[in-house]
Amino acid sequence: MWAFPIAGGGSGAGRLLPAGSLEVGSIRWTMATPPCHESVLAVERLPRPAHPFVLPSPDVQYGLAMGIQEQFVELAWKWAPTFGGMVFVVGGLALANRLLLSKSITSDKRLPRQVMMLLLTVSGLIWIFGLMPLPIELHGQILSLFGLLLTGVIAFSSTTFVANIMGGLMVRAVRSFRPGDFIRIGEHFGRVTERGLFHTEIQTEDRDLVTLPNLYVVTNPVKVVRASGTLVSVRLSLGYDVQHTGVEEHLKQAASDVGLDGPFVHVVELGDFSVTYMVAGFLEDIDRLLTTRSRLRCAVLDRLHDAKIEIVSPNFMNQRVLDPKQAVMPARVKPTPGGATQDVVDEEPTAESVVFDKGSKASALEGLRDREEGLKRQLAEATAETDKGALEKKLERIQTRIDKGTEGLAEP
Repeated sequence: MWAFPIAGGGSGAGRLLPAGSLEVGSIRWTMATPPCHESVLAVERLPRPAHPFVLPSPDVQYGLAMGIQEQFVELAWKWAPTFGGMVFVVGGLALANRLLLSKSITSDKRLPRQVMMLLLTVSGLIWIFGLMPLPIELHGQILSLFGLLLTGVIAFSSTTFVANIMGGLMVRAVRSFRPGDFIRIGEHFGRVTERGLFHTEIQTEDRDLVTLPNLYVVTNPVKVVRASGTLVSVRLSLGYDVQHTGVEEHLKQAASDVGLDGPFVHVVELGDFSVTYMVAGFLEDIDRLLTTRSRLRCAVLDRLHDAKIEIVSPNFMNQRVLDPKQAVMPARVKPTPGGATQDVVDEEPTAESVVFDKGSKASALEGLRDREEGLKRQLAEATAETDKGALEKKLERIQTRIDKGTEGLAEP
């Protein structure tokens, strides 16, 4: 404590001031008037309380707890429909994804179901947003913002995302090819293994899988090898000194040797130094396309060499002078039973079984689905119970094979 005497006026005598005290914060000001008629101002620092925080009374605590509880219950009651809607939408989408996009669904049926799942997801999100306890004005502002964002996304991705979706729908609507078909798109040749919403997958002659965007598929010419059969051809050039009638006969025989139906020969071009021939024939079994092409080339070599016809351009004579009596062809090796030089070995595995393994599975799966649709139509038209029972058993076996085939096709 500090005490300060307060002097009086100009006469030097002390002054009397009213006694009392004043507390400001932690400072107490006290005015005292002793008998000497001189006022004294005392300044004292108050001690800090031992417990600065004082708990409210039980009644106040109960009131606060009840207020917080009421606010929580009111907030939970407002947001309960939103959380319930979220649980319902998530559960419904999970169930729909399991039913619509199961592993047994083929790529042809997967596309419309993917579109349906997309629509269900967008509808669920809009419904959840509508359940939120927000003011109507805020709902309108958020919907406007969502519309602007969606418009911007569509505008910026229209050349890729949306274009590929539209391309997938166009490919499905045109139906120019299906899984298992041989197609050529630009420089890509192979067998179709899958048609999706955004892409088409083909298996090339190197057994590699190539994914082509549907936008590329619909903007480029597509050459499809028909499932009913195709023409297999080989081109070669011979000199003008070789009679074309004899050449045509030998080339037709070569095509017949490899099992081609209706072989024919065309003179394609009369060049400056040679004549270009093309031999072709109809191949019904397109699963042996690569093997038949190779065998046709070998048969052409064998037939022309047996007829002493040289397959060489006259330019070769200008670069390397040979004896006119010397034939430019290898010595003929006669095939031995069981040897590697046999012309046709049907028991050996074909190249297509290795190269287009996934494409072959896809083709076989498409055939099973066609049989399944036919059995379903027969079952719907059947009247006798015995016929229905037999058809149901066949249909069950076909569906089991389809499920196994789909699982095998999904493996990498």
